[in-house]
Amino acid sequence: MHEEPQVPNFGVRGTGPKLTAGMVLAIEPMVNEGGHAVEVLADGWTVVTRDRKRSAHFEHMVAITEEGSRVLSLP
Repeated sequence: MHEEPQVPNFGVRGTGPKLTAGMVLAIEPMVNEGGHAVEVLADGWTVVTRDRKRSAHFEHMVAITEEGSRVLSLP
């Protein structure tokens, strides 16, 4: 489940939303062999790079607690 705030995988330290205890974030990096431009295919779900080079996408769920962060998706 993805909820606000949306936190991009890029930015400038000290800007953007402040992470506070109780938040759970989906960290979803996409590593691309080629360019960063993407498009969603006709099925409305599949995302590919416009140059169609190889890419990998994965996700971790991270909870922000009073003690710090906790990765929920670790085995």
